Amino acid sequence: MKFIRNTIRHPCISRCVHLAAAIAACFGMCPWLMASAQSFSITSQQRATAQQTAQIGVAQGDLAPGAPDEYTVRAGDTLWTISRLYLLQPWRWPELWGMNLDEIANPHRIYPGQTLYLDRTNGRARLATRRGAGGTETPIRLSPRTRYEALSGMALPTLSPSAIEPFLSEPVVVDEQTLAASPRIVAGNDGRVLLARGDRAYARGSANAPLSEPTEANRRFRVFRDATPLKDPGTGEILGYEAQYIGRVVLQRGESVSRATPGSKEIAAATPATIDIVAAREEMRAGDRLLPEPPRQLMSYVPHAPTPPIEGRIVSIYGNAVQFASQNQIVSINKGTRDGIENGHVLAILKNGETWVDKTAGTKESIKLPNERIGWLMVFRPFEKVSYALVLEISDTPRAGDLLVSP
Repeated sequence: MKFIRNTIRHPCISRCVHLAAAIAACFGMCPWLMASAQSFSITSQQRATAQQTAQIGVAQGDLAPGAPDEYTVRAGDTLWTISRLYLLQPWRWPELWGMNLDEIANPHRIYPGQTLYLDRTNGRARLATRRGAGGTETPIRLSPRTRYEALSGMALPTLSPSAIEPFLSEPVVVDEQTLAASPRIVAGNDGRVLLARGDRAYARGSANAPLSEPTEANRRFRVFRDATPLKDPGTGEILGYEAQYIGRVVLQRGESVSRATPGSKEIAAATPATIDIVAAREEMRAGDRLLPEPPRQLMSYVPHAPTPPIEGRIVSIYGNAVQFASQNQIVSINKGTRDGIENGHVLAILKNGETWVDKTAGTKESIKLPNERIGWLMVFRPFEKVSYALVLEISDTPRAGDLLVSP
């Protein structure tokens, strides 16, 4: 669906969607729930920072090298990449918002096609959606124009949707007992050993929790396999078990018990539940486990530094036999909700300095080279003891065991 909107293309009155608030808001949206963006709130601390910045702007020394005086938002941009264009520390979004606090109308929108202007008056920097916002306006002839815009899918997400959306539901961290007690596939239809999308299969729950008749609340399941322990690189503590996502099934009939009386003896036989495979990343087989499909939740991704500061380590790189992380790859870290980790926390990645033997003075002395910052990551799915994070930027290749600190 599209709508037609008449606009006057003049810097004084073309304020369809205002930058500052837009920055704050899109940082808090899932790409499939743009329409609900207005439900996000701005914390008192974030608003106080924005208000202070709105009064004085930011020091030009806080701007990123080569911050453009004018930038037109393009399809494919994210709020992180735009913030990175202007600030040395892109998670400091309240300052970017505060640059334009006077123009806030909707703090949850920024769209492709908007033009951003950087004002550097009196040694301070402010960002606006109209040219000359910090100085004298230059009269420009008004020119009415009709513009066509899509009603949905326009607002920019914080991060690339393709990078994180699968991980909001696919990998799951559970304790060993939960996975062991979950329902399991026991057989395929027609004696099939390997099962794919469109196949029918049979499953059983535990003795205390059999698969009951399906309802709207309990008929959809995700299928997992091979729970791998996630160990803290420093302490060796098992933080949880990462189960490999295989696909999705729908429960058609629940388990039951049938009774037969051959001769004079009654025999009870268990009848497994019937499931249909509706999605498969790879072929399923007997022994794979079922976990209820969780409802989609409205997640808030507002990049910010942890308070108080947090120190942690990378536990693993998501993917089979992957040792090094690349940009836009998912990693697990050894901090979770019990440590105060929340969605949007940004952490700096430090490469462990090597232990070196100094022979330059004629003797052999062991020294440790300093830790070097090689990138940033942002938490987007925390569990109790472990969290998943997206690698945002790197100058070297992070690996399991690398240190994490507040930026």
